Amino acid sequence: MMQALKSPRLGGLSALSCVLIILPFTLSNSFQLDVAIQVGIAAIVVVGLNLLVGFAGQISLGHAGFMGMGAYMSAILSGTYGWSPLLALIFAAICVGGLAFLIGGPILRLKGHYLSMATLGLGIIIAIVINTESWLTGGPDGLVVEPLSLFGWALSPFDEYHLLGISLSGTQVWYILIASLLVFAVWLALNIIDSPTGRALRAVHGSEIAAQVVGVNTAHYKVKVFVISAVFASVMGSLSAHYTGFITPNIAGFHHSIELITMVVLGGMASTYGVILGAVILVLLPQVLADLQEFEMLAFGLILMVTMIFMPKGLLPTLLNLLNKPKQKTTSEEAA
Repeated sequence: MMQALKSPRLGGLSALSCVLIILPFTLSNSFQLDVAIQVGIAAIVVVGLNLLVGFAGQISLGHAGFMGMGAYMSAILSGTYGWSPLLALIFAAICVGGLAFLIGGPILRLKGHYLSMATLGLGIIIAIVINTESWLTGGPDGLVVEPLSLFGWALSPFDEYHLLGISLSGTQVWYILIASLLVFAVWLALNIIDSPTGRALRAVHGSEIAAQVVGVNTAHYKVKVFVISAVFASVMGSLSAHYTGFITPNIAGFHHSIELITMVVLGGMASTYGVILGAVILVLLPQVLADLQEFEMLAFGLILMVTMIFMPKGLLPTLLNLLNKPKQKTTSEEAA
């Protein structure tokens, strides 16, 4: 039993669930709960992105474009055409997954800087379309989004709800939804990692030529994980839009894409829980540094630079290595 609890799947998920259950009781106001929701949304996106970057070794600098597509498709279908928000979310995810499948083959044939530039170009194209097609997207002015509807309830963060005799604010209901989806996303990612697909992705990351020699269809697995990560981003883009009630083209912007990839690198590539830590830090840092005013971005960049210099493997893997060193030293001394 104790060994099972130490495993990433059961032990890690149990620890994450406990943190998510306890967290709301430590927050003093709705603003802090709102920040926690934003952290959860970002964390789910980077859990999917980590499958592509951390395990398959395929860089994506335009992933915010998929979030933007999911957000705007949900907003337009539910607001302009009267679709159910949940149906719009699902349809948007299917469309984004289909686009990722169609372009994944040609793009993922590229390697290194060429792949980075191709994914960057894709994200920029999506952002430009959102900005320029004002008749549909509202352009730079943004777009109002309908509240998410589940089982006949419109989930607005400004309303009050009563569940099983318990009174909850809309923000609390949204927190429960996002926290549940985060646990599900981590469970799904861990299952993918431990499956034959996950082993194939690690083989591709290690050496694509060697993987092909032993019979791994590298093109198939790269496109597959590209689609999975795009769907993660689309779903969370849609939910983010329905939660905030208003979206602008910034959600699909280059800066947002860089934030997402930085969360993966900072927390620790190929570390599912590490990228969640990266999301927590990058969402919270601007809040913590807000009092520095014009020096905020300088301090933000300095913290990231120092972290990556002294912790090149990412925060969580480095911390775990430091914790394991005393145990390894004790084992070596006993063996001697």
